[in-house]
Amino acid sequence: MLSVNCLKVITCALIFNQCFGFFNQPQKSHEHDDCFCQLEGKIDECSCNIDTVDSFNNVKIYPRLQSLLVKDYFRFFKVNLKRPCPFWVDDGGCAMRYCHVEYCEENAIPVGLKGERTASNHNKYTAGPESCNEHQDLGYLNKTISEKAQHDMEKWAAHDDALDNFCIKDDQGEGAEYVDLLLNPERFTGYAGESAHRVWRSIYLENCFRPKETFSFNPYIQAAKLNNMCLEERAFYRAVSGLHASINIHLSAKYLLSGRNGLSLKDPNGEWGPKLDEFKRRFSPELTNGEGPNWLRNLYFVYLLELRAIAKAAPLLERENFYTGDDSEDYDTKMAIKDLLSVIKKFPEHFDETTMFRGSKEAEKLKYEFKQHFRNITRIMDCVGCDKCRLWGKLQTQGLGTALKILFSGKFDYDGSGKLVNKTDMQLQRNEIVSLLNAIGRLSTSIYKLDDFRQMIR
Repeated sequence: MLSVNCLKVITCALIFNQCFGFFNQPQKSHEHDDCFCQLEGKIDECSCNIDTVDSFNNVKIYPRLQSLLVKDYFRFFKVNLKRPCPFWVDDGGCAMRYCHVEYCEENAIPVGLKGERTASNHNKYTAGPESCNEHQDLGYLNKTISEKAQHDMEKWAAHDDALDNFCIKDDQGEGAEYVDLLLNPERFTGYAGESAHRVWRSIYLENCFRPKETFSFNPYIQAAKLNNMCLEERAFYRAVSGLHASINIHLSAKYLLSGRNGLSLKDPNGEWGPKLDEFKRRFSPELTNGEGPNWLRNLYFVYLLELRAIAKAAPLLERENFYTGDDSEDYDTKMAIKDLLSVIKKFPEHFDETTMFRGSKEAEKLKYEFKQHFRNITRIMDCVGCDKCRLWGKLQTQGLGTALKILFSGKFDYDGSGKLVNKTDMQLQRNEIVSLLNAIGRLSTSIYKLDDFRQMIR
């Protein structure tokens, strides 16, 4: 029999529990938190925490990028979507209407992007007729060039391009056209199945570095095995995995909802929105062999990598004119970029690229392999069967490749006095700037949408 004192203690405890729920705290539901169970603590290979990035992105970066990327300079992207797949026989393009890309009419492209000479850009970029004719007789320039010399120059240019660039660029020449990204948003098109899986299998199995002591036909490397790889190899995998996770979040956040069974690819006015079941299918531990939450974690790694690249290229971006031919909008774009850069530069815990490829000849060899592997991934984008998916795949891989170029080419490095280490001026082409800012915009949106899915689950 319980003593009177024991009964009093139990009674008090029950009253305390009824008032404050001490003994009955609701247990965290695995169903609620499974997808997000790895989204806490320090980001792998980085010094800051996930919740720091969530707050910084959702409050400061995401709103600024949303207003910036609708500007004409960033909404028009030049791309060649007609290049054949260089690795396997084309298995047929996507025939569904939402895979189709709407190209720009000629009169919709800003004159500054077409290189047309107007009074505005003539004054900015040309010397004026009197300076051209003033010294006509000072010398004669032979403008003829042999076909062989032209071919040699193209080979030299390709060689120089390969030395610095982590991407195969295709915005020049026959087949390259401007696309309005606002008219062709990234969302679920219905493209799936073996064609899509083949692209990602090729990326992971044939181009990502793998742990040397094991072989697996599973394209994804288990998080526990990543520590068997060196820092640079881990970083490569995390960047690719984070990009893949970001794309899967976009497809889940803008899923085709209209029609019977949630899908009507014949509906000309399709309705898109978040689909929680699709998000769970792509990231829940039960359906991804426990790896889905780690893929979400890698999203934060690639976000920090690209954010650091933008901070490192800030001196160049601050000098850019962002010229489209509309003086008012160009000024607004320039001011918006300066505002964004001022916020990014204040972020205290950027990715530290100086820890990678340090010192030895082996490090230089690894950097070369790193670059060639990623260049190959940009070529695989020509094998994507859905034109709209190919468009956004090309843009985001080029954006990531531009970030890698900024971080590791050596041409954007400064010494302690603030001077460029490499005497060659750092340069970025317009398409590289457009892809870099749109790529970080996609990653930023993914982190923002994660919070929406978290609320939906709860």
